[in-house]
Amino acid sequence: MLSNKMWDVWLRAPDDAAQEVLDRGMRKRGVYDFVGALSDFDRLVAYCATYAEGYNQRAYIHFLREDYENALIDLDIALRLQPLHVAAQSGRALTLMKLGRIPEARAQLLVAVQNNPWLSEAALLAKDAPLGPAGDDI
Repeated sequence: MLSNKMWDVWLRAPDDAAQEVLDRGMRKRGVYDFVGALSDFDRLVAYCATYAEGYNQRAYIHFLREDYENALIDLDIALRLQPLHVAAQSGRALTLMKLGRIPEARAQLLVAVQNNPWLSEAALLAKDAPLGPAGDDI
């Protein structure tokens, strides 16, 4: 329930024009129109450069397109604007994981889980999971 309330806050754009662009981009993403969604999120961040969710949504499109470097750039911006944005934190962890930067991914996901212990991505931190603790040293 708390996670849903956080999304309610993050998905509230600064004004009606920005809200329409955000909603349109999310609708396009929902039907796998990633090119159209990316165009809308580009417009959104150009219009509202201090709105963290615009960058987070654009990062998600980059991630879905397997453009992890650009996803990471947008996630870093989103987290500079809103350091406690748990979705951007977990998205950054997943992106770092895809880039093979496992220690950084683990550290980022630990921060995200500290901020929201109910994240489904927390399963990635379990023993023998992709971001789980490193093996026992001898």
